[in-house]
Amino acid sequence: MNVRDVDDRVPGDGRSWRSARLDPDRSLGLRLTVAAVAAFLVLVPFALLALLVLGAWPPLFRLDASVTDALHRYALGHPAWVRTMSVWSDVFAPGPLRVTAALLVGWLLYRRAPRLAVWVITTMTVGGLLGGLLKLLVGRHRPDLLDPVARAAGYSFPSGHALNATLAAGVLLLVFLPYARDRRPLRWALWAGAVLLAGVTGLSRIALGVHWTSDVVGGWLLGSATVAATAAGFSTWRSRTGRRPARTTREGVEPELAEPDPDEDHA
Repeated sequence: MNVRDVDDRVPGDGRSWRSARLDPDRSLGLRLTVAAVAAFLVLVPFALLALLVLGAWPPLFRLDASVTDALHRYALGHPAWVRTMSVWSDVFAPGPLRVTAALLVGWLLYRRAPRLAVWVITTMTVGGLLGGLLKLLVGRHRPDLLDPVARAAGYSFPSGHALNATLAAGVLLLVFLPYARDRRPLRWALWAGAVLLAGVTGLSRIALGVHWTSDVVGGWLLGSATVAATAAGFSTWRSRTGRRPARTTREGVEPELAEPDPDEDHA
């Protein structure tokens, strides 16, 4: 047996770390691996998209321009559509969503779930900071329309509205899924609500002509990757405290939250 074989051994087990990591009987290791791979796979298309935006790839620019022009023509002829998208965009802007996240943190602290509250803060903060930093690094300008129906300041890629809506949707979904784990209709309703929140918020920014389509797609991808990565980190903490692995897409990140009388060390 060489040194590499010794290093790859799992303590107390004759198998290598790699085989144990993917062993269905070791559900935590498998789930963490799947979560890490999922986060990576979401980051790959985001990184590719960012490179295409930085390089001003002509096919992407033409696609962005065609979608923007089509939606702008529709907006000019439908004031009610513009008002609806403007209201939605304002209600689910980053500011109100951060206030919602703060209220959620307060509720979690009341529920004696401080580490889950820290997860919410971390997810929203990390995602928001990444979005702001990338806007500065990419420095992409917003659509410049002759007869705009709305205006927005700052750089364009990625969309802060789409990013923060995805972060908030993911956080709310994974926090409240424990209350729906045995009720499929409610679980599907939570998933549908999360998709609707992120999807329509991103669409509103394109419809109002203040973001390119690729800006919004970039916000969705970055937000999804952030939620997946922080959720995997939270699962790692759970493993170190002896808790059973959570089926995240069904039970959320902390299934015990739905228990009627959590103890002091619940979170």
